Amino acid sequence: MSPLLLGVRHHGPGSARAVRAALDAARPPAVLVEGPPEGDALLALAADPGMRPPVALLAHAADDPGRAAFWPLAEFSPEWVAIRWAQEAGVPVRFMDLPAAHSLAARDEGEEPDCAGPDPLAALAGAAGYDDPERWWEDVVEHRDSGAVQDPLVPFEALGEAMGALREGSGDGGHGRDLVREAYMRQRMRAARREFGDTYAVVCGAWHVPALRAKTTAAADKALLTGLPKVKVETTWVPWTHRRLARAGGYGAGITSPGWYAHLFAARDRPVERWLTKVAGLLREEDRQVSSAHVIEAVRLARTLAAMRGRPLPGLSETLEAVRAVMCDGSDIPLALIEDRLVVGDALGEVPDTAPVVPLQRDLTRRQRSLRLKPEAQDRELELDLRKEADAAKSLLLHRLRLLGIDWGIPTASRGATGTFRETWRLRWEPELSVRVAEAGIWGTTVPAAATAKAEADAAAAEELGEVTALAERCLLAGLSQALPAVLRALADRAALDTDVARLAKALPALARSLRYGDVRGTDAAALGTVAAGLAERICVALPPACTAGLDADAAAELRGHVDGVHGAVGLLADADEGLRERWSAVLRTLAGRETVPGLIRGRAARLLLDDGRLPAGETARLMGLALSPAASPADAAGWIEGFAGGSSGGGTLLVHDDRLLGLIDAWLTGVPERAFTDVLPLLRRTFGAYEPGVKRTLGELVRRGPGGPATRPRAGSAPEGFAPDLDPARADAVLDLVLLLLSPPGRLPAA
Repeated sequence: MSPLLLGVRHHGPGSARAVRAALDAARPPAVLVEGPPEGDALLALAADPGMRPPVALLAHAADDPGRAAFWPLAEFSPEWVAIRWAQEAGVPVRFMDLPAAHSLAARDEGEEPDCAGPDPLAALAGAAGYDDPERWWEDVVEHRDSGAVQDPLVPFEALGEAMGALREGSGDGGHGRDLVREAYMRQRMRAARREFGDTYAVVCGAWHVPALRAKTTAAADKALLTGLPKVKVETTWVPWTHRRLARAGGYGAGITSPGWYAHLFAARDRPVERWLTKVAGLLREEDRQVSSAHVIEAVRLARTLAAMRGRPLPGLSETLEAVRAVMCDGSDIPLALIEDRLVVGDALGEVPDTAPVVPLQRDLTRRQRSLRLKPEAQDRELELDLRKEADAAKSLLLHRLRLLGIDWGIPTASRGATGTFRETWRLRWEPELSVRVAEAGIWGTTVPAAATAKAEADAAAAEELGEVTALAERCLLAGLSQALPAVLRALADRAALDTDVARLAKALPALARSLRYGDVRGTDAAALGTVAAGLAERICVALPPACTAGLDADAAAELRGHVDGVHGAVGLLADADEGLRERWSAVLRTLAGRETVPGLIRGRAARLLLDDGRLPAGETARLMGLALSPAASPADAAGWIEGFAGGSSGGGTLLVHDDRLLGLIDAWLTGVPERAFTDVLPLLRRTFGAYEPGVKRTLGELVRRGPGGPATRPRAGSAPEGFAPDLDPARADAVLDLVLLLLSPPGRLPAA
């Protein structure tokens, strides 16, 4: 007698059904499954009602959780079927692969397992006349009816012989690590033989079957295993997803369509009909017109395609081609949705609460449940109103997790609201986040404690002022008041030593934004006010000397951005210090009137003063006239225009309504020499190209008429082109009711 060797393809539904049939027929006294033996203590959890595949066995180095490996198992995985069969039959089940203690010790952090070498399935498919190994495996194994074979062991014997022939010519097939793994597997088999006899079963990848049948000595295998590096590891079960089982999702599990395979495993009869019914349901949810007649016709077409290609059943390719032709009108757009939602899918497994986890994971799970934030594999948009206690608590949790490097949620722009009381998040739980939680466990046993410790460590390690100010903002967003003293000390130290005005200007906006959070989240941010005021004063003193004519174009553009940022920050800080606004306005006037300052910055300073009502229109025209005078270089003048009227600052609208400024620009532009015009054209295109189409059209019409001319300045008693001479009271009164409705407070309608 010899052990029952069941060679399988990982995550194959046909293999899974064949394994169950073979185990039912042989009734072995024990089952060995490919996987790390450190997971033996966790196998009992597979029978827990709270365990729902897909899941993965996670092993990580105890002192370095980032060095980790996963062994994923889906409901249609042969290994999972073997484990559940053994538990239902009441026989021992154990893992038999090389311990994770050795494999993790030999792998550098971030290094992927060795997967080089030839593909044995490709060789077998080529020998059978297939150019696609996926299709060959589907036809021979996945679509095979295990009930049609008298002896369920025959397919495994044939597959083992085929793999033996392949390995005779290729040896280890380029997988050098497999020799060590197989030596350990044989040792586990010898131990099982001594304990259970010769009739135990082994479920492993088909590639390993010839090596496990080979006649080798225990001494030879021991020699291969001697001296292997070793680390202490910890193991647990973690939820997995279908998307991570797919190659497209980054995990080389050998399958591209886990959702399709899950369907094949679950649908024991009429799989094509049931699949196409699912497709029709999905398309109907997307408001596409799909009827039962479409389903019937798609089934017929899929069967016809399979018969023409000599396939026993329609495979995924035939089914998708039928769907494209019948249900999608030949379009690939709805077909892409089907491939994403059904062929791959977003199924997320579950593990029981009794599974071992780090304390931080347990605390996170408790908070997720209390806040009703269920981890989901698909993207989910979450709108939060921070004025509500529950939403504010969700915001704090997500911000704290981001500070720990656990990016379960990503902040996005809020729709329809720009206030600080609203946040929008895009949530998506990835299996790798379990590793990030384990890594973050070194900082504390609860989310707030870990985030506080991490923030304090980051503050101590920060080298630049901007890093500390960004950290202070994140601490306030996360409500980490206990971390603020350490962060503020680091902030004060960096601010006192930093003399680079660009870095000071870059840091100030984050501090100014942080001062708002005390109102919205109830966080005391007043301690930041002193630091922010000190930074603002230093910027006011140091900025004018820094803006000299020696700046190149890139440096000038960078400083122009800092001027905008400081201007916005001063607007937030001025409520506490009105004198700060006056001092900043004096800085802007200095920049606007100093000829040694690059035109880009002078123009921007003039525009900011004009918008604040601190620069009269006449003075603005004078500054523009000086900047665009013949004595100014064309490049500097173009820079002034870009700073004054460029970007999304509403400069186009300003020119539409101020004929004098538009006339100055028009006169300067028509007088630029031909050679100089070629040099300044990119700057002008960048400036005017950012305007809205309607603004550009209006400016073009004004220039065509001649700004300030009689066409744009109607005579008394006359009207501009397209307008009546006088106001029409009846037409004006018609909009009053609508205006009153729009301006009425919520819940209150205007009086009739």
